[in-house]
Amino acid sequence: MAAAVKGPVAVEDVNVTFEDQQKINKFARNSSRMSELKSEIEAKKKSLQNLQDASDDLMMLDDDCQLIPYQIGNVFVSHTQEETQDMLETAKKALEQEVGGLEEKVSGIQQVLGDLKIQLYAKFGNNINLEADES
Repeated sequence: MAAAVKGPVAVEDVNVTFEDQQKINKFARNSSRMSELKSEIEAKKKSLQNLQDASDDLMMLDDDCQLIPYQIGNVFVSHTQEETQDMLETAKKALEQEVGGLEEKVSGIQQVLGDLKIQLYAKFGNNINLEADES
């Protein structure tokens, strides 16, 4: 009878301390927050593109005397073409600032996640998966 020789099948057991668990939880929270922020950035960029498209369409109008409806909340208010253009520019600048602020937050979170990955992979090696699922 030949005995089957098996290589190291079980991964080494690493003791998870309370501090390690806190780091893992912090990683999960920050990873989730970063996903939310990225979704919010995409939505704001889409709104920004819509404002740009509206601004471009407005520039193509020939009649300067025509009143343009502009949505404020749930109400449309009619303004001159110049007023509407100014309002669109103001809205675009505000959205650009919001997107910039969100991108700064994402950058900060990526820094924290990078540091946590280094610490956790140093201790757990291949026993832990900190990579995002690309689904």
